[in-house]
Amino acid sequence: MKHHKDPRIISIDHYGLPLYETSPEQMALLAGDAFALSDRVPEAVGEAFDFIRWYYAWRSLQGIGEKTPEPTHLKVEGNDSFEALIPWEQLAGSAIQFAIDGKPLHKGGPIRLYVPNGSSACLNVKSVAACRFLHDEASRGDVSYGFKNAFSPQDLRQNTTK
Repeated sequence: MKHHKDPRIISIDHYGLPLYETSPEQMALLAGDAFALSDRVPEAVGEAFDFIRWYYAWRSLQGIGEKTPEPTHLKVEGNDSFEALIPWEQLAGSAIQFAIDGKPLHKGGPIRLYVPNGSSACLNVKSVAACRFLHDEASRGDVSYGFKNAFSPQDLRQNTTK
């Protein structure tokens, strides 16, 4: 997925819906109550909101009915080419950091996802530029994270001819 030119915009891609763009502030407003991130992630600083609460508020705003199945995975993509594929079941208790001392994130922004109860001790994905909600029963439970290899055919040709 191509990321928005404005680095403060987060792209939301949900199966069955057109691409949606939002800001950290809009997400926080929709989620409702913000809390100290340290409530869920000891030693972390800043303000956060509950990811699942935001998702269900956003889902309702989009007119997604109760009969539409929940995603099986969330795939987050960072501006730094880091990607994480997280099983939906592991997202309970996850939080989105959107500010520190009431100011937008400069380092690690526009938002940062913390998953304290996932496969990793506390997966945290900084510089989140895109959230993709996937529904794929065949891969339910699959998890992956790391930097994606983004090489053009030109890059590969140059590396093999040296």
